Amino acid sequence: MSTTLELTKDLISRPSVTPDDFGCQLLLASRLEAIGFTVEHLHFGDTDNIWARRGSQSPLLVFAGHTDVVPTGPVENWTSAPFEPVIRDGLLYGRGTADMKGSIAAFVTACERFITEHDDHTGSIAFLITSDEEGPATGGTVKVIETLEARGEKIDWCIVGEPTSTDKVGDIVKNGRRGSMNGRLTINGKQGHIAYPHLAENPIHLLTPALNELCNIEWDKGNEDFPPTSFQVSNINSGTGVTNVIPGKAEVVFNFRYSTEVTHEQLQQRVSAILDNHDLNYDLNWELSGKPFRTASGTLVDAVKIAIKMVTGDDTTLSTSGGTSDGRFIAPTGAQVVELGPLNATIHQVDECVSVADLDSLSEIYETLLGQLLSK
Repeated sequence: MSTTLELTKDLISRPSVTPDDFGCQLLLASRLEAIGFTVEHLHFGDTDNIWARRGSQSPLLVFAGHTDVVPTGPVENWTSAPFEPVIRDGLLYGRGTADMKGSIAAFVTACERFITEHDDHTGSIAFLITSDEEGPATGGTVKVIETLEARGEKIDWCIVGEPTSTDKVGDIVKNGRRGSMNGRLTINGKQGHIAYPHLAENPIHLLTPALNELCNIEWDKGNEDFPPTSFQVSNINSGTGVTNVIPGKAEVVFNFRYSTEVTHEQLQQRVSAILDNHDLNYDLNWELSGKPFRTASGTLVDAVKIAIKMVTGDDTTLSTSGGTSDGRFIAPTGAQVVELGPLNATIHQVDECVSVADLDSLSEIYETLLGQLLSK
């Protein structure tokens, strides 16, 4: 059993559903302290975080990730217990194998090997690990970054271990992400008897034309780095549950995944203008999850491409597709941010799994990347 596989299995066996770290970070801290890292345990609310750093000089290369995982869903639907790692046909099964305990284990073992060979490496290496990435993400990376910024500790390069690969490890690297913003809309009508609609105002009927317009707008055309902005409704709720009452309110939750062609303020203004044009009585609250970011070709992106080519023999493709990640909190500091991890085909699913061979390849890629950036 490779050290990367062994550590991954140890992490998976800890049921660290958001925001409970369940001792994962203590395990990581012990491994990192053994190779010269100074570890800080930072607690914000119900969230555990560690900031572990080796060295005090720049440039600073950070490995960022999360020990928390999403709930398993009905355990009986899993082929094997989700927190009891099992290998079948070369695949390691368990919740968090791909998202993202496998990457964290590969971070650690890559550093262990690199430091053994390059104890006097240039610059510094750090780990930023949180336990709330899969949840509200309010007490984790965002708070650690605020702490680092307050004391003038600047990140130059950051590797986020999110599962980015599609067909084989390293084939896709995320060098940016779209912005994400949620809207919570309430249309206010007037409740009444369904047989007397003239005495009521049906908020569902009032909402429908405006919602149809919102769903069919071309918000922008995207650009060479980002696909067009997407508007999607995630929830619609209304009614009392009976058949003879016109409801008094209709509630809609929607999301924008947006490109750099628009700002979140522009999207908010357009939505409000459409609702106003339909003469609706409404309440609308916004939640900005993260602004779009992109790391252009340069030192980090070039080093990642070289490392993947050296280990796998294949070229990688840069992408900004997919969901958000904690990179959205790190990029605004001026850091170059790239996401690189295992295959994402089974993340958040029943029987989540990752290739055992891919874990070792990923660790080797991270080690090669360290050599590209920090070896003398």
